[in-house]
Amino acid sequence: MIQVEVWSDVVCPWCYIGKRRLEGALAKFPGEVSVEWRSFQLDPSTPTGDPRTVGESLAARRGFTAAQVKGMFANVTAIAAQEGLDFDFDRARTANTLDAHRLLHFAKAHGRQGELKERLMRGYFTEGADVADHTVLAGLAAEVGLDEVAAKQALTDGSYAEDVDADIAQARAYGISGVPFFVFNQRIGVSGAQPLEVFEQALAQSSLTLLRAPEGTASAAAGECTDDSCAI
Repeated sequence: MIQVEVWSDVVCPWCYIGKRRLEGALAKFPGEVSVEWRSFQLDPSTPTGDPRTVGESLAARRGFTAAQVKGMFANVTAIAAQEGLDFDFDRARTANTLDAHRLLHFAKAHGRQGELKERLMRGYFTEGADVADHTVLAGLAAEVGLDEVAAKQALTDGSYAEDVDADIAQARAYGISGVPFFVFNQRIGVSGAQPLEVFEQALAQSSLTLLRAPEGTASAAAGECTDDSCAI
């Protein structure tokens, strides 16, 4: 059994692209693989209840013009489309993702983490879902077979916050500063939304004893988010 741990954020466009590329490699891999989604927040200071779209928020924080933001979003949207993803940044809303990460740990405890990860990212990037709103989050959890009442209760009472903290602490220990970041059997690290072939190589090399990128692969990659202005 190969264990793949993925540090990513729900609102990170390259994380969604990297997820699809990993899945492509897994579909071709003959062995048994488990995937666990680890928490990482690109901007923990993002306020809750921010009504702006992600484009409006990005322009205000970074001083970009509307045209610059549109160009950045168009670029990553085109790349996402090549992976079968439909990004709609006109609908994507600014959100603090702490509670979404807590809910992913709730889903892990009930055997639905992978399903919820996909649903949250599709909700954010395609449907304009507010992934900081507890009612929205609980509803998305119900769509993947989780108990909606229990999910909302977990969100309300602060459950799984320590699991999120543990993931972030492990990311620091590994030296992870940007996401997505993939760790294979706690030995091989792949940084960024690398091409499918890189993930295939990482799976094949999963018995190596050192945590490193596959041979011939840069450890710091394009297709990686280091903060909340990463849609470039």
